[in-house]
Amino acid sequence: MLPDIDSLALFVRAAELRNLTRAAEASHITVPAASRRLTQLEHQFNATLFARHSRGLQLTPAGEHLLRLARNVIADVQHMRAEMVNYAAGNFAVLRVHGNTSAMSQFLPGDVARFQGDHAGARIVLEECWSDEAARRVRAGEADVGVVVEGCDVSGLWVRPYRSDRLAAVTREADAPVGETVAFADLLDRDLVGLEGSSTLTRLITAQASAQSRPMALRVQVRSFEAVCRAVQAGLGVGILPLAAAGSFAHALQLKVLPLADDWAVRRMQLCTRAQPAAQTPLGTLLAHLEACAAAPQEQGS
Repeated sequence: MLPDIDSLALFVRAAELRNLTRAAEASHITVPAASRRLTQLEHQFNATLFARHSRGLQLTPAGEHLLRLARNVIADVQHMRAEMVNYAAGNFAVLRVHGNTSAMSQFLPGDVARFQGDHAGARIVLEECWSDEAARRVRAGEADVGVVVEGCDVSGLWVRPYRSDRLAAVTREADAPVGETVAFADLLDRDLVGLEGSSTLTRLITAQASAQSRPMALRVQVRSFEAVCRAVQAGLGVGILPLAAAGSFAHALQLKVLPLADDWAVRRMQLCTRAQPAAQTPLGTLLAHLEACAAAPQEQGS
């Protein structure tokens, strides 16, 4: 009896999360059902896949090997499904692009739209997620291209440079510092409004505060750039966001946006894929297009 794709997907989630309960929740099944499926996989392969401890699951050598194989199988099945749906719609290729929030709120949709307009035979599926999640999805075969901030874990992936952005402070007009720019150190005496802790941006500013041996009062943590700006508008603190993204909310919410003067506030984006694609394939053509977009003159803040 061959293993089914849903059981393999459950195995991959359990291996990545190291926790049966969380894997079951992510798979929308009960914990006992998840346990039975994993036990059945072990019987089918006649191998122990996990060492079960009170602190969670740990892969055995057999499990580590199956994880690599299962990711490839799942990626192939997902490609198969997407391609067949695409053929039914009269297209010839489906490319899944998962971009971080900064790229999605600034330049990635426009770059992808221009590619889509010139390549009617390809269908782009675009999704927003954090950088680490985008890299994980590419590694697992759940996405063809990830757009991530430099510094994210891209081990094992093929990486190319993309665009860059600059971080900025977002304040109410009445609370804005004097000047055209502001140093991050000058904001550390204030309450800050930021994204949730798993975001690359929050980890970056936390590390920079630590590097300056300064405490950082992150008073509010939210999940979107708009929510950051609305919390700033309400007087809950100063936000730190990409310059262009903050600028899109500034006028409507009567906010002041000041670029950070620090060198580290200029962040580079990267394109990542599982392997280098052939130049004339749809994926290779898309990557070449995105790199060309990055090389073209950019507007201020993009």
